[in-house]
Amino acid sequence: MNLTRYLNNLDSLIAAFIGFYAIYLYTKYSGVGLSPDSIMYASTATNIQAHGSLLTFNKTPLVFFPVFYPFFLGVIQFFSGVDPIKAGAMINATLFAAVIFTSGWIMSKFAANSRIYKWTILVAIILSPGLLEIYTYLWSETLFILEILFFITAYRRYMQTHTTKALVLVAVITAISCITRYAGVTIIGAGCLMLSLDNKLPVRKKLGHIVLFGLASLSLLTGNLILNSYSTGLSTGTREPSITPLFKNMHYFGTVICDWGSLSNDTYPFAELITFLVLMAPIAVLVRKAYKGRINTYENIVIAFAVVYGLFIVISASISRYERINSRLLAPMFIPLLIACTSWVPDVLRLVKSKSKYVLTGVAIILMLAFEYASYKTDWQRYDDENDYGVPGYSDDDWNKSEFVVYLKQHKNTFKQGIPIYTDANEAVYLFTGMSSELIPHKFFKADVQKFYAKKKFYLIWFDNLYNTELVSLPDIMKNKKLLKIGASKEGEIYYCDGH
Repeated sequence: MNLTRYLNNLDSLIAAFIGFYAIYLYTKYSGVGLSPDSIMYASTATNIQAHGSLLTFNKTPLVFFPVFYPFFLGVIQFFSGVDPIKAGAMINATLFAAVIFTSGWIMSKFAANSRIYKWTILVAIILSPGLLEIYTYLWSETLFILEILFFITAYRRYMQTHTTKALVLVAVITAISCITRYAGVTIIGAGCLMLSLDNKLPVRKKLGHIVLFGLASLSLLTGNLILNSYSTGLSTGTREPSITPLFKNMHYFGTVICDWGSLSNDTYPFAELITFLVLMAPIAVLVRKAYKGRINTYENIVIAFAVVYGLFIVISASISRYERINSRLLAPMFIPLLIACTSWVPDVLRLVKSKSKYVLTGVAIILMLAFEYASYKTDWQRYDDENDYGVPGYSDDDWNKSEFVVYLKQHKNTFKQGIPIYTDANEAVYLFTGMSSELIPHKFFKADVQKFYAKKKFYLIWFDNLYNTELVSLPDIMKNKKLLKIGASKEGEIYYCDGH
């Protein structure tokens, strides 16, 4: 019987190998993609492995991000002896393969165990431009998405037994997810939502399990936040209030859904309506299934997470300021949302008794194939571009072949010890030279700006190809400080301020 169970998921294993190879293809030219976040993760992982400390490349405690993803990279570095940046491509390929296999495993447990449905969804996951982007960068979402799927499988086990032991396992997975990304709190929300709708639990036991699950799931995150507050006085780093209203965030959310669905830009005017339908319709489905006593299924756990995560992103982006809602931010809900929007199709087709069932099945398959073909064209265009210059970011040719980067490497002795170094890209300075530097302050934080201008002596490394309008600009600095250019090359300059 066990052999049969594994053979039933042979297609998932094959799909996992294909996904692994896809990430290899995208990263073979320049390695894993590197953003500022990636450098933060990798440098912290190196410090964890080498010194047991949670310090980043700029010698400050890791606060803006939770600790588990750097810890995960540090463990791999400890056993492999390979820097996370060099190992990143293989790490991501393995994680993507695990995500694909686990997704297939989950779908094999659906009430309508349709092999064709499973295959089409696995292909859609492999071809997803959003997921392929995530898994070509050294980002914590790569691990977080897998943890979401582990939560779904563990929660389904809990729903079958309703034992405290099974619930504790769910809580452990959730707790780890919360210190992989702060958005892991959405898994707590999904779990509590499912518990509250579970009509097979007596009210008293239900309340007890909600409290146990909530407290246990928050335990590691609470410890992480306390550690952050003790280290820096800030629990999650400096956060600016949002400047994007709720309605605008609903628009951005909807445009991402349009892009995921391979729809044209002509659908963007309806983005807010799409957001409303995507987030509200699944809630109605959950309530209806709970009313009919059919809440305890894999499909419903998936729907619950998709709804909670989507609402969290839209609402939190309207309260706290971070990057505009985009495919990366929403990527953790792609697989749950894909399943939520399609899992009902096999159920409906099973109810059709006439020959029209085969016609409807054919139409559904054609629609999925059209969607997947559009995704394939997007993937191919990206692969064709990146095969020439690498994954965009610090590992692409714009940086690897930068004359200023070469100049910095050759003139590291320009900088005297004891004099602080400021820059508009401190991650790049660390990555290419190994030197620590401080980021030019954000305009929003007036106290930090005044503190910077109060500095008597400092070096300034300025990259001309960066346009971060949120940082104090070079012209503004020159208005307030007298800078002497002591080095330059194409795409950048080095300045020195000596007390003026």
